Amino acid sequence: MRLPALAAGARRDAPASPRPSVSIRAGLLPWVPFWLSLGIGGWFLLPREPGPGLYALLILAGGSCLLLATAARRLAEGGWLGWIWADRLRLGVLALFLAVLGAGLAGARAHMVAAPVLDFRYYGPVEGRVIGIDRSSRDRMRLLLDQVGLHEVAPGRMPARVRISLLTPQELPVPGQRVMLTAHLGPPPGPSEPGGFDFRRMAWFERLGAVGYARTPVLTVEPPAAGGMLALHRLRMSLSGAMQDRIGGQAGAVSAALMTGDRSGIAEETNQIMRDSNLYHIVSISGLHMSMLAGFVYAALRLSGVVAQGLGGIRAVPVHKLAAAGALCASALYLWLSGGGVATERAFIMVAVMLLAIIADRRAVSLRTVAVAAGIVLVLNPEALTEPGFQMSFAATVALILMQEPWMRLSPRLPWWVRPVLMLFVSSFVAGMVTAPIAAAHFGRMTQYGLLANMLVVPVVGALVMPGGVFAALLAPLGLAQPALWLMGLGTSWMLAVAQWISDLDGAVTLFPAAPRAVLPLMAIGALLVLLAPIPGSATRPVALLLRRGAGTALLTAAGLLWLGAQRPDILISAQGDAAAVLTPAGRAPSKPRGGSFAVTNWLEADGDAADQAEAAARPLWIGAPSDRWADLERAGIRLRIRHLTGKAAAQDAGAYCREGGILVANAPLSLSVDARKECLVLDPGYLGKRGAVAIFLTEDGPNLISADEPGSGRLWH
Repeated sequence: MRLPALAAGARRDAPASPRPSVSIRAGLLPWVPFWLSLGIGGWFLLPREPGPGLYALLILAGGSCLLLATAARRLAEGGWLGWIWADRLRLGVLALFLAVLGAGLAGARAHMVAAPVLDFRYYGPVEGRVIGIDRSSRDRMRLLLDQVGLHEVAPGRMPARVRISLLTPQELPVPGQRVMLTAHLGPPPGPSEPGGFDFRRMAWFERLGAVGYARTPVLTVEPPAAGGMLALHRLRMSLSGAMQDRIGGQAGAVSAALMTGDRSGIAEETNQIMRDSNLYHIVSISGLHMSMLAGFVYAALRLSGVVAQGLGGIRAVPVHKLAAAGALCASALYLWLSGGGVATERAFIMVAVMLLAIIADRRAVSLRTVAVAAGIVLVLNPEALTEPGFQMSFAATVALILMQEPWMRLSPRLPWWVRPVLMLFVSSFVAGMVTAPIAAAHFGRMTQYGLLANMLVVPVVGALVMPGGVFAALLAPLGLAQPALWLMGLGTSWMLAVAQWISDLDGAVTLFPAAPRAVLPLMAIGALLVLLAPIPGSATRPVALLLRRGAGTALLTAAGLLWLGAQRPDILISAQGDAAAVLTPAGRAPSKPRGGSFAVTNWLEADGDAADQAEAAARPLWIGAPSDRWADLERAGIRLRIRHLTGKAAAQDAGAYCREGGILVANAPLSLSVDARKECLVLDPGYLGKRGAVAIFLTEDGPNLISADEPGSGRLWH
């Protein structure tokens, strides 16, 4: 008999390998967004924009993964391979496929939102339709326009959207209104320093092609058209205005923001005290508000249903499912009312998945439901992975779910009156612990009394603010909303009073130096490797679990050491050449107390320095006239002079200054020959315009320059 026949007979006689249970295979779900995130994050970390070759490779890799998974299943069904080994092979293939899919989704999304970006400075008439109104960090009102028209700009170069700050107080237009004004526009600015936050990336995914400012009045060209989505936006703004008028003050502005998503009425001073007290997450509509509203509606409907059943008013029906359906409808209405921003959509997806789990007789709060919500968000908006809101909200949710089981074991042993207080303390502490490193890495700051502030405010928001908002919405058609709005205003006034008190405490905020780019990915991957449940198939292998958690701990340690050992640049130059600053033993010293304030403020924050620009400029280093500042430096055994020229008049003497050697910085073009430029390092608009902001490290071998836009490193948004 031939060998193939013997093998076939052996397969027929061999017992089939047992298939792992569905419950074990379902344990893969929490790992799906993890593997997706690896691909998405890898795409965003690429140093340059990938070409068609990479996408062809991704398609090939994805197809190969599907073929391998199919082959493994066929081999297991035929008896050639045990189901355990087949599923392990398919698990590895699934992980690779999801990572490939994540990278492909990120690339596809980036190309789908592509729109022209203004590549020059523009001054002239701007016409467009108002689609958004908000307030800038400098307390100026801003208009977001689409259907843009710029004088003598070709349609192929016309930005899809522009955002304009209004420098003069005036009556604001309404969404949908077509307006005209005279404005200064330019491309979205790049990072203030190499490795810093790149606003251009965020602007790219928002299809924002230009930003600028206007000092002239906003003129109406055409009234808003009836109907459409912008009519809903106008209604939302009208509701916001009515709430602010009824409640009054900043309490009214915060209440309107919580219910409608319109934060244009909140002053920057209020925003700052909310940040310093770790209460700012309450102002931005997030999972907290959506879950509070859904929880209140669910509890109210379920209680009403139980009472009705007890009185014989309705038949025995699954009240909890009806309550979940009602809460889902209320959440959808809240999504519409609040404007449907990205953060609100993310919160709605999380709450909707949990409510649908109740309707489907599944656990509402579990890692699987969170994984489904995270997966949906990442598929629809892969760029959300890079946003602090996504990272902090899902980190807090996962931590609270992991805390649930220990709490269920502990709570029965506690007195009934202790449980709610301790539950609030533990949940606030856990959420604060996991989000604090993320906030510190993104914003360079950590609040010291955030736990106390949240314990004092969150119960009030849940008991007064959100229920008051719900009742106000229900009673408004009857003209009886005032008592509910008064209740809501009472809660927001308390919140602002607590925020003011906490932010005024000594040491309320601790500043941290900027985290290197690799810190957040290392922290995220390390934490998930430590915290997520064992991968199915490896649960019976303690060594594999120990190795995985050991690897996660090593990554967390590496992230901490990398952050602690990060070296800040000795010299920083802004992309416009209007600001230069040198790191001294007393802190970073900018060349001037004014000018280039946006870049200088970001540099000081990245240093973990609480000084403002004027205070920092008073540090002893720079000398000379305001338009001609210079400083002598001695670092790493070398001596050099850095000179900062401001204005065209000062730039005329650049040739003589360059013969001094060292570094010459200017915000106006310098007329220097090629030979003259060899005598010193020239950083003028001709150089900075191509490379962006510059960081300089002084080493024994001389100045080491790193620019924000290195040649050949461009991405779509550069």
